[in-house]
Amino acid sequence: MNPFSFNSYFVQIIAEVEKNQSDPSERLLKIKSPFHAPIMPPQSEPTPSGVVFESDTQTSDLGLAKDVSGLKNAAPKKYEYVWVNIFWFLFLHIGSAYGIYLGLTSAKWQTNVFAFLVHLMCAIGIGAGSHRLWTHRCFKAKTPLRIVLMIWQTMGFQDSIFEWARDHRTHHKYADTDADPHNAERGLFFSHMGWLCCKKNPEVIEGGRRIDVTDLYEDPVVMFQKRHYMKMMPILCFVLPTVIPVYFWGETWLNAFFIPTILRYTCGINVVWSVNSFAHTFGYRPYDKSLNPRDNIGVWMICVEGFHNYHHTFPWDYRATELPLYNMLTPTIVFIEAMAKIGQAYDLKSVSPEIVKQRSYRTGDGTHFLWGWDDPEFTEKLKEKYGSIHNAQRKAA
Repeated sequence: MNPFSFNSYFVQIIAEVEKNQSDPSERLLKIKSPFHAPIMPPQSEPTPSGVVFESDTQTSDLGLAKDVSGLKNAAPKKYEYVWVNIFWFLFLHIGSAYGIYLGLTSAKWQTNVFAFLVHLMCAIGIGAGSHRLWTHRCFKAKTPLRIVLMIWQTMGFQDSIFEWARDHRTHHKYADTDADPHNAERGLFFSHMGWLCCKKNPEVIEGGRRIDVTDLYEDPVVMFQKRHYMKMMPILCFVLPTVIPVYFWGETWLNAFFIPTILRYTCGINVVWSVNSFAHTFGYRPYDKSLNPRDNIGVWMICVEGFHNYHHTFPWDYRATELPLYNMLTPTIVFIEAMAKIGQAYDLKSVSPEIVKQRSYRTGDGTHFLWGWDDPEFTEKLKEKYGSIHNAQRKAA
Protein backbone atom coordinates (compact mmCIF):
# COMPACT_ATOMS: atom_id res chain seq x y z
CA MET A 1 0.00 0.00 0.00
CA ASN A 2 1.25 3.48 -0.83
CA PRO A 3 2.13 4.94 2.62
CA PHE A 4 0.93 8.38 1.52
CA SER A 5 -2.51 7.24 0.36
CA PHE A 6 -4.66 6.61 3.43
CA ASN A 7 -8.13 6.41 1.83
CA SER A 8 -8.43 2.62 1.93
CA TYR A 9 -6.96 2.56 5.45
CA PHE A 10 -9.49 5.10 6.75
CA VAL A 11 -12.32 3.15 5.12
CA GLN A 12 -11.21 0.09 7.08
CA ILE A 13 -11.06 2.08 10.33
CA ILE A 14 -14.50 3.64 9.84
CA ALA A 15 -16.03 0.28 8.89
CA GLU A 16 -14.83 -1.32 12.11
CA VAL A 17 -15.65 1.72 14.24
CA GLU A 18 -19.26 1.72 13.06
CA LYS A 19 -19.83 -1.62 14.78
CA ASN A 20 -21.88 -1.01 17.92
CA GLN A 21 -19.94 -3.41 20.10
CA SER A 22 -16.52 -4.93 19.86
CA ASP A 23 -16.11 -8.70 19.95
CA PRO A 24 -16.36 -9.95 23.57
CA SER A 25 -13.20 -11.93 22.93
CA GLU A 26 -11.39 -8.57 22.89
CA ARG A 27 -11.56 -8.69 26.67
CA LEU A 28 -8.90 -11.40 26.55
CA LEU A 29 -6.63 -9.57 24.10
CA LYS A 30 -3.26 -8.57 25.51
CA ILE A 31 -1.05 -6.08 23.70
CA LYS A 32 2.67 -6.57 24.20
CA SER A 33 5.07 -3.69 23.66
CA PRO A 34 8.48 -2.60 24.98
CA PHE A 35 6.69 0.22 26.81
CA HIS A 36 4.55 -2.22 28.80
CA ALA A 37 6.48 -3.74 31.71
CA PRO A 38 5.86 -7.38 32.77
CA ILE A 39 3.79 -7.89 35.90
CA MET A 40 3.88 -9.86 39.15
CA PRO A 41 0.99 -11.63 40.94
CA PRO A 42 -1.55 -9.40 42.81
CA GLN A 43 -2.08 -9.24 46.56
CA SER A 44 -4.54 -7.33 48.78
CA GLU A 45 -7.05 -4.65 47.80
CA PRO A 46 -5.55 -1.12 47.80
CA THR A 47 -7.30 1.87 49.43
CA PRO A 48 -8.39 4.75 47.12
CA SER A 49 -6.62 8.06 47.74
CA GLY A 50 -8.05 10.14 44.89
CA VAL A 51 -10.82 10.53 42.33
CA VAL A 52 -11.07 9.88 38.60
CA PHE A 53 -14.58 11.11 37.76
CA GLU A 54 -16.99 13.57 39.36
CA SER A 55 -19.10 10.58 40.40
CA ASP A 56 -16.26 9.47 42.71
CA THR A 57 -16.56 12.57 44.91
CA GLN A 58 -18.19 12.53 48.36
CA THR A 59 -18.40 16.19 49.48
CA SER A 60 -20.23 19.27 48.24
CA ASP A 61 -16.94 20.77 47.02
CA LEU A 62 -16.14 17.61 45.05
CA GLY A 63 -13.61 15.94 47.34
CA LEU A 64 -13.30 12.75 49.36
CA ALA A 65 -14.81 12.63 52.85
CA LYS A 66 -11.53 11.54 54.43
CA ASP A 67 -7.98 12.73 54.92
CA VAL A 68 -5.91 10.95 52.27
CA SER A 69 -2.52 12.28 53.41
CA GLY A 70 -2.02 9.26 55.67
CA LEU A 71 -2.60 6.85 52.78
CA LYS A 72 0.59 7.82 50.93
CA ASN A 73 3.15 5.10 51.24
CA ALA A 74 6.12 3.45 49.58
CA ALA A 75 6.74 0.13 51.30
CA PRO A 76 10.16 -1.43 50.64
CA LYS A 77 10.13 -3.38 47.39
CA LYS A 78 12.57 -5.61 45.58
CA TYR A 79 12.70 -4.27 42.05
CA GLU A 80 12.83 -6.74 39.17
CA TYR A 81 14.44 -4.87 36.30
CA VAL A 82 13.17 -5.05 32.72
CA TRP A 83 16.43 -4.83 30.80
CA VAL A 84 14.77 -4.52 27.40
CA ASN A 85 13.17 -1.25 28.50
CA ILE A 86 16.37 -0.01 30.14
CA PHE A 87 18.46 -0.51 26.99
CA TRP A 88 15.67 0.96 24.86
CA PHE A 89 15.58 4.14 26.95
CA LEU A 90 19.39 4.38 26.86
CA PHE A 91 19.32 4.18 23.07
CA LEU A 92 16.56 6.79 22.84
CA HIS A 93 18.37 9.35 24.98
CA ILE A 94 21.76 8.84 23.35
CA GLY A 95 20.08 9.00 19.94
CA SER A 96 18.25 12.17 20.97
CA ALA A 97 21.51 13.89 21.89
CA TYR A 98 22.79 13.02 18.43
CA GLY A 99 19.50 14.27 16.96
CA ILE A 100 19.98 17.66 18.64
CA TYR A 101 23.48 17.86 17.14
CA LEU A 102 22.17 17.02 13.66
CA GLY A 103 19.31 19.48 14.02
CA LEU A 104 21.76 22.28 14.78
CA THR A 105 24.40 21.40 12.20
CA SER A 106 23.05 19.65 9.11
CA ALA A 107 19.26 19.25 9.03
CA LYS A 108 17.02 21.21 6.68
CA TRP A 109 14.77 23.72 8.42
CA GLN A 110 11.72 21.85 7.13
CA THR A 111 12.83 18.77 9.08
CA ASN A 112 13.04 20.66 12.38
CA VAL A 113 9.63 22.26 11.80
CA PHE A 114 8.16 18.89 10.83
CA ALA A 115 9.55 17.31 14.02
CA PHE A 116 7.86 19.99 16.12
CA LEU A 117 4.52 19.57 14.30
CA VAL A 118 4.58 15.78 14.77
CA HIS A 119 5.44 16.32 18.46
CA LEU A 120 2.44 18.67 18.75
CA MET A 121 0.09 16.16 17.12
CA CYS A 122 1.28 13.42 19.47
CA ALA A 123 0.89 15.72 22.50
CA ILE A 124 -2.70 16.51 21.51
CA GLY A 125 -3.43 12.86 20.77
CA ILE A 126 -2.33 11.95 24.28
CA GLY A 127 -3.46 15.08 26.15
CA ALA A 128 -6.86 15.51 24.51
CA GLY A 129 -7.35 11.87 23.52
CA SER A 130 -6.11 9.19 25.89
CA HIS A 131 -6.04 11.61 28.83
CA ARG A 132 -9.09 13.90 28.75
CA LEU A 133 -11.44 12.06 26.39
CA TRP A 134 -10.82 8.41 27.26
CA THR A 135 -9.40 8.45 30.80
CA HIS A 136 -11.45 11.18 32.49
CA ARG A 137 -14.36 11.59 30.03
CA CYS A 138 -13.92 15.38 30.23
CA PHE A 139 -15.82 15.81 26.96
CA LYS A 140 -17.47 13.78 24.22
CA ALA A 141 -16.32 13.56 20.62
CA LYS A 142 -17.81 12.52 17.31
CA THR A 143 -16.33 9.64 15.34
CA PRO A 144 -14.09 11.67 12.96
CA LEU A 145 -12.40 13.43 15.89
CA ARG A 146 -12.08 10.18 17.83
CA ILE A 147 -10.31 8.58 14.87
CA VAL A 148 -7.92 11.52 14.47
CA LEU A 149 -7.09 11.49 18.18
CA MET A 150 -6.58 7.72 18.06
CA ILE A 151 -4.12 8.06 15.16
CA TRP A 152 -2.18 10.87 16.84
CA GLN A 153 -2.13 8.94 20.13
CA THR A 154 -0.76 5.89 18.32
CA MET A 155 1.93 8.07 16.75
CA GLY A 156 3.04 9.04 20.27
CA PHE A 157 3.70 5.37 21.25
CA GLN A 158 2.87 5.42 24.94
CA ASP A 159 0.90 2.17 24.83
CA SER A 160 -2.60 1.73 23.49
CA ILE A 161 -5.44 3.99 24.61
CA PHE A 162 -6.83 1.09 26.64
CA GLU A 163 -3.58 0.50 28.54
CA TRP A 164 -2.92 4.23 28.96
CA ALA A 165 -6.40 5.04 30.28
CA ARG A 166 -6.50 2.06 32.65
CA ASP A 167 -3.09 2.88 34.13
CA HIS A 168 -3.90 6.58 34.44
CA ARG A 169 -7.20 5.90 36.18
CA THR A 170 -5.24 3.67 38.56
CA HIS A 171 -2.78 6.52 39.14
CA HIS A 172 -5.57 8.95 40.06
CA LYS A 173 -7.57 6.59 42.23
CA TYR A 174 -4.53 5.38 44.19
CA ALA A 175 -2.28 8.43 43.79
CA ASP A 176 1.08 8.21 45.57
CA THR A 177 0.36 4.86 47.18
CA ASP A 178 1.86 1.47 46.39
CA ALA A 179 -0.98 0.93 43.90
CA ASP A 180 0.08 3.99 41.89
CA PRO A 181 2.05 2.85 38.79
CA HIS A 182 4.46 5.80 39.13
CA ASN A 183 4.26 6.48 42.86
CA ALA A 184 6.10 9.76 43.57
CA GLU A 185 6.73 8.57 47.13
CA ARG A 186 9.39 6.29 45.63
CA GLY A 187 11.44 9.23 44.42
CA LEU A 188 11.89 11.54 41.47
CA PHE A 189 13.60 9.05 39.17
CA PHE A 190 11.08 6.28 39.84
CA SER A 191 8.09 8.51 39.10
CA HIS A 192 9.82 9.92 36.02
CA MET A 193 10.93 6.74 34.22
CA GLY A 194 12.10 4.18 36.78
CA TRP A 195 8.62 2.67 37.01
CA LEU A 196 8.96 1.56 33.39
CA CYS A 197 12.36 -0.03 34.06
CA CYS A 198 11.01 -2.63 36.48
CA LYS A 199 8.07 -4.99 36.81
CA LYS A 200 4.81 -3.68 38.21
CA ASN A 201 4.39 -4.51 41.88
CA PRO A 202 1.39 -6.59 43.04
CA GLU A 203 -0.52 -3.60 44.45
CA VAL A 204 -0.42 -1.82 41.08
CA ILE A 205 -1.78 -4.93 39.38
CA GLU A 206 -4.58 -5.28 41.91
CA GLY A 207 -5.42 -1.58 41.64
CA GLY A 208 -5.62 -1.82 37.86
CA ARG A 209 -7.90 -4.83 38.07
CA ARG A 210 -10.32 -2.89 40.26
CA ILE A 211 -10.62 -0.02 37.79
CA ASP A 212 -13.85 0.02 35.79
CA VAL A 213 -12.93 -0.02 32.09
CA THR A 214 -16.32 -1.09 30.74
CA ASP A 215 -16.59 2.12 28.72
CA LEU A 216 -13.26 1.37 27.03
CA TYR A 217 -14.33 -2.14 26.07
CA GLU A 218 -17.52 -0.69 24.58
CA ASP A 219 -15.67 1.98 22.57
CA PRO A 220 -15.13 0.72 18.98
CA VAL A 221 -12.30 3.19 18.29
CA VAL A 222 -10.40 2.06 21.38
CA MET A 223 -10.95 -1.60 20.53
CA PHE A 224 -9.91 -1.09 16.90
CA GLN A 225 -6.64 0.45 18.04
CA LYS A 226 -6.11 -2.24 20.68
CA ARG A 227 -6.57 -4.95 18.07
CA HIS A 228 -4.22 -3.37 15.52
CA TYR A 229 -1.83 -1.46 17.78
CA MET A 230 1.34 -3.38 17.02
CA LYS A 231 0.71 -3.01 13.28
CA MET A 232 -0.18 0.69 13.36
CA MET A 233 2.30 1.99 15.92
CA PRO A 234 5.60 1.22 14.12
CA ILE A 235 4.30 2.80 10.90
CA LEU A 236 2.89 5.93 12.54
CA CYS A 237 5.58 6.48 15.17
CA PHE A 238 8.77 5.44 13.37
CA VAL A 239 8.32 4.76 9.64
CA LEU A 240 6.28 7.74 8.39
CA PRO A 241 8.16 10.43 10.39
CA THR A 242 11.38 9.09 8.85
CA VAL A 243 10.14 8.58 5.27
CA ILE A 244 8.22 11.86 4.83
CA PRO A 245 11.24 14.25 5.14
CA VAL A 246 13.26 12.12 2.70
CA TYR A 247 10.40 11.76 0.21
CA PHE A 248 9.11 15.36 0.20
CA TRP A 249 12.12 17.65 0.70
CA GLY A 250 15.16 15.47 0.17
CA GLU A 251 16.36 15.15 3.76
CA THR A 252 19.04 12.58 4.52
CA TRP A 253 17.94 9.29 6.07
CA LEU A 254 20.19 9.93 9.06
CA ASN A 255 18.66 13.32 9.84
CA ALA A 256 15.13 12.07 9.18
CA PHE A 257 15.54 9.15 11.58
CA PHE A 258 17.25 10.93 14.46
CA ILE A 259 15.32 14.24 14.47
CA PRO A 260 11.57 13.86 13.71
CA THR A 261 11.59 10.24 14.88
CA ILE A 262 14.00 9.52 17.76
CA LEU A 263 14.42 13.05 19.17
CA ARG A 264 10.75 13.90 18.73
CA TYR A 265 9.60 10.66 20.37
CA THR A 266 12.02 10.98 23.30
CA CYS A 267 10.94 14.57 23.94
CA GLY A 268 7.31 13.45 23.91
CA ILE A 269 7.70 10.74 26.52
CA ASN A 270 9.84 12.97 28.76
CA VAL A 271 7.17 15.67 28.67
CA VAL A 272 4.61 13.24 30.08
CA TRP A 273 7.11 11.78 32.54
CA SER A 274 7.99 15.25 33.85
CA VAL A 275 4.38 15.83 34.90
CA ASN A 276 4.46 12.50 36.76
CA SER A 277 7.72 13.38 38.53
CA PHE A 278 8.44 17.11 38.87
CA ALA A 279 4.79 18.15 39.16
CA HIS A 280 4.34 15.59 41.94
CA THR A 281 7.37 16.90 43.86
CA PHE A 282 7.87 20.66 43.42
CA GLY A 283 5.37 23.52 43.58
CA TYR A 284 2.27 24.68 45.42
CA ARG A 285 -0.99 23.00 46.38
CA PRO A 286 -3.61 25.76 46.37
CA TYR A 287 -6.56 23.40 45.89
CA ASP A 288 -5.79 20.36 48.06
CA LYS A 289 -2.73 20.20 50.30
CA SER A 290 -3.31 16.53 51.11
CA LEU A 291 -2.44 15.58 47.52
CA ASN A 292 1.17 15.30 46.33
CA PRO A 293 0.55 16.80 42.85
CA ARG A 294 1.61 20.45 42.63
CA ASP A 295 0.95 23.48 40.46
CA ASN A 296 4.33 24.24 38.91
CA ILE A 297 4.78 27.07 36.39
CA GLY A 298 8.18 25.72 35.35
CA VAL A 299 6.67 22.37 34.38
CA TRP A 300 3.88 24.19 32.54
CA MET A 301 6.41 26.24 30.54
CA ILE A 302 8.15 23.05 29.38
CA CYS A 303 5.29 20.57 29.25
CA VAL A 304 2.25 22.91 28.98
CA GLU A 305 0.61 20.72 31.67
CA GLY A 306 1.87 22.08 34.98
CA PHE A 307 -1.24 22.86 37.04
CA HIS A 308 -1.28 19.38 38.47
CA ASN A 309 -2.81 20.09 41.87
CA TYR A 310 -5.81 21.54 40.07
CA HIS A 311 -5.98 18.52 37.77
CA HIS A 312 -5.86 15.94 40.57
CA THR A 313 -8.43 17.91 42.55
CA PHE A 314 -10.83 18.22 39.59
CA PRO A 315 -9.64 15.61 37.04
CA TRP A 316 -12.84 15.63 34.96
CA ASP A 317 -12.39 19.35 34.09
CA TYR A 318 -11.33 19.55 30.44
CA ARG A 319 -9.29 22.68 31.21
CA ALA A 320 -5.70 22.62 32.40
CA THR A 321 -6.45 25.22 35.08
CA GLU A 322 -9.07 27.71 36.18
CA LEU A 323 -6.86 30.53 34.82
CA PRO A 324 -8.07 31.62 31.34
CA LEU A 325 -4.71 32.98 30.16
CA TYR A 326 -2.90 29.69 30.68
CA ASN A 327 -5.72 27.76 29.01
CA MET A 328 -5.40 30.06 26.00
CA LEU A 329 -1.70 29.13 25.82
CA THR A 330 -2.23 25.38 26.24
CA PRO A 331 -2.43 23.66 22.81
CA THR A 332 -4.53 20.74 24.06
CA ILE A 333 -7.19 23.05 25.52
CA VAL A 334 -7.16 25.32 22.46
CA PHE A 335 -7.64 22.24 20.27
CA ILE A 336 -10.57 20.90 22.32
CA GLU A 337 -12.31 24.28 22.27
CA ALA A 338 -11.71 24.64 18.52
CA MET A 339 -13.24 21.21 17.95
CA ALA A 340 -16.22 22.23 20.08
CA LYS A 341 -16.78 25.28 17.87
CA ILE A 342 -17.04 23.12 14.75
CA GLY A 343 -19.23 20.54 16.48
CA GLN A 344 -16.75 17.68 16.75
CA ALA A 345 -16.40 17.97 20.55
CA TYR A 346 -19.33 18.56 22.89
CA ASP A 347 -20.47 18.29 26.52
CA LEU A 348 -17.23 19.85 27.78
CA LYS A 349 -17.08 19.51 31.58
CA SER A 350 -15.70 22.17 33.90
CA VAL A 351 -15.88 23.12 37.57
CA SER A 352 -17.71 26.27 38.65
CA PRO A 353 -15.69 29.14 40.18
CA GLU A 354 -17.74 28.86 43.37
CA ILE A 355 -16.82 25.19 43.85
CA VAL A 356 -13.16 25.95 43.15
CA LYS A 357 -13.30 28.76 45.71
CA GLN A 358 -14.94 26.59 48.38
CA ARG A 359 -12.48 23.77 47.83
CA SER A 360 -9.47 26.11 47.97
CA TYR A 361 -10.72 27.53 51.27
CA ARG A 362 -11.27 24.10 52.78
CA THR A 363 -8.32 22.02 51.62
CA GLY A 364 -5.82 24.37 49.93
CA ASP A 365 -2.40 25.26 51.33
CA GLY A 366 -3.21 28.99 51.39
CA THR A 367 -1.21 29.84 48.25
CA HIS A 368 -4.17 30.43 45.93
CA PHE A 369 -3.60 33.66 44.05
CA LEU A 370 -7.03 34.96 45.13
CA TRP A 371 -8.39 32.78 47.89
CA GLY A 372 -5.72 32.26 50.51
CA TRP A 373 -6.95 31.78 54.09
CA ASP A 374 -6.22 35.40 54.99
CA ASP A 375 -7.97 36.86 51.96
CA PRO A 376 -10.51 39.55 53.02
CA GLU A 377 -13.16 37.85 50.88
CA PHE A 378 -12.98 34.85 53.19
CA THR A 379 -15.96 35.85 55.32
CA GLU A 380 -16.43 35.02 58.97
CA LYS A 381 -19.20 32.64 57.97
CA LEU A 382 -16.82 30.68 55.75
CA LYS A 383 -14.13 30.71 58.44
CA GLU A 384 -16.62 29.33 60.92
CA LYS A 385 -17.67 26.65 58.41
CA TYR A 386 -14.16 25.52 57.47
CA GLY A 387 -12.12 26.66 60.45
CA SER A 388 -11.82 23.36 62.31
CA ILE A 389 -10.68 21.54 59.18
CA HIS A 390 -8.22 24.29 58.26
CA ASN A 391 -6.69 24.40 61.74
CA ALA A 392 -6.39 20.61 61.85
CA GLN A 393 -4.58 20.66 58.52
CA ARG A 394 -2.20 23.41 59.67
CA LYS A 395 -1.31 21.39 62.78
CA ALA A 396 -0.77 18.28 60.66
CA ALA A 397 1.56 20.23 58.35
